[in-house]
Amino acid sequence: MNDSLDLNQANWNDRAGLHAASPDYQVDTFIADPNHLSAVVRFDLPRLGDITGLRAVHLQCHIGTDTLSLARLGAHMSGLDFSVASLEQARLLAERCGTPIDYVEAPVYEAAEVLEPGGFDLIYTGIGALCWLPRIDDWARNVAALLKPGGRLFLREGHPMLWALDEDCRDQLVIRHPYFERQEPLVWEEETTYVQSDGTLTAKVSHEWNHGLGEIVSALLRHGLEIRGLEEHDSVPWEALPGQMELGTDGEWRLLRDRWRLPLSYTLQAIRACSQPSESEPVNA
Repeated sequence: MNDSLDLNQANWNDRAGLHAASPDYQVDTFIADPNHLSAVVRFDLPRLGDITGLRAVHLQCHIGTDTLSLARLGAHMSGLDFSVASLEQARLLAERCGTPIDYVEAPVYEAAEVLEPGGFDLIYTGIGALCWLPRIDDWARNVAALLKPGGRLFLREGHPMLWALDEDCRDQLVIRHPYFERQEPLVWEEETTYVQSDGTLTAKVSHEWNHGLGEIVSALLRHGLEIRGLEEHDSVPWEALPGQMELGTDGEWRLLRDRWRLPLSYTLQAIRACSQPSESEPVNA
């Protein structure tokens, strides 16, 4: 796990500057337009509701475009990430936009140690985050520890069914990778990142894990959260399956044909119960 953490940390430190400079992350638009929101946050506005005045933390915040978007919706934001280079970009963006955001450097498994336990009304985790974590239970434990009783988790993620597909297959949907969480990571070696960029990576190796939808829900239930919403979507905010998708006017990518075949992402909402279950208390999931 430490080897994986070190590899992924180096990989994301490498990506940070490339992402901040890429037009895909729209940093210049954020600076020029004080009302601009990230496409990911904008997609979920009907589900987020009014977050004005809430104390919120964005876990695995990267360069902070979603974090800034939530702050612009009225939340008092903190952001946590394990990449020092990503946080440098996030702080610079917040400063250039004149928005106070408290950024903290730590792995997500240490979130409850470096942030205030029970101190948050809202925890936000954006798309493309959970696949970098080897164990979903440790993530859920930290989420539960950080939320106030009655506080809400808001999660938008790529669907684990999508993560299991072969993205190199351009004419059919082929399952290639694990759906369920496994101890062994998927090992990738890539010279380029996933956004438009002229730069290349020097830290090319990264490790990823999938987590089944039932595993995610069960972990949250096990740590005392109550599921209040789970909506699967036929869209995702990047071209996850090149050659098989088209871009919509809403900035989301969908299958070219028979969209009913596959969920591409989901939005999950859960509330921390007022009392936490004991270690021996059974949880139905």
